[in-house]
Amino acid sequence: MEVLNAQSISIVFGGLKAVTNFNLKLEKGELVGLIGPNGAGKTTIFNMLTGVYTPTSGKILFGGKVSGEGSMQSIAGLTPYQITQMGIARTFQNIRLFKDLTVLDNVRIAFHFGVKYNALQAVLRTPAFYREENEITEKARDLLKIFNIHEKENELAKNLPYGEQRKLEITRALATNPRVLLLDEPAAGMNPQETHDLMNLIKFIRDKFDLTILLIEHDMSLVMGICERIAGLDYGQVIAVGTPAQISKDPKVIKAYLGEEVETGA
Repeated sequence: MEVLNAQSISIVFGGLKAVTNFNLKLEKGELVGLIGPNGAGKTTIFNMLTGVYTPTSGKILFGGKVSGEGSMQSIAGLTPYQITQMGIARTFQNIRLFKDLTVLDNVRIAFHFGVKYNALQAVLRTPAFYREENEITEKARDLLKIFNIHEKENELAKNLPYGEQRKLEITRALATNPRVLLLDEPAAGMNPQETHDLMNLIKFIRDKFDLTILLIEHDMSLVMGICERIAGLDYGQVIAVGTPAQISKDPKVIKAYLGEEVETGA
């Protein structure tokens, strides 16, 4: 079942076409990679899918929480918080935690867009306010336990080791209860062991939370190890789509990364 469909989306910045006619369909439960050299337009695509940028042309259709099974609606032009509420969450290449808040509060914040108490109840600290806040705290702790960082719930986020900060950012994204999770270079800055652990973590959360995952990554061992399908990008255009085995041998992809032609007859 299709959950996300980007149809010929393009974006222009001051006359420069950063992305041209990008197409991608994501089926429910897929784990798909988006690769390409620096400046290829990968993060720009993520920004269009999550409402940071509005495409200059094209459509983005999403089967969100309010759409019902099999129903798709346009999300191009919606704000990031509206798209998050519909069911698309993301992480960032540069970690964007609330570094001076605790680990627990970083996750609790992500639950608050769905609270049912109103501003007056919050100011007066009514029983309804305390009841829902306690429920949010327990849900946040349950998520932290899944990622094995619950024992550090009272530490400031900035004091966590780098790999655990990545985990916390993914945990916070999952607290929004997404259907689609976008991971922007989740292995950036990780050592080989941390990258291997991350591969297992991504596959685990895909299965446990019934997610569809699209990820950007430069670490080819991670991409080839977990992605079922990969799209190669260069100069804002798709140059190849296929399985990891197909992409690893594609001349256009190899040229984009190495800057040289390859022999295809060998």
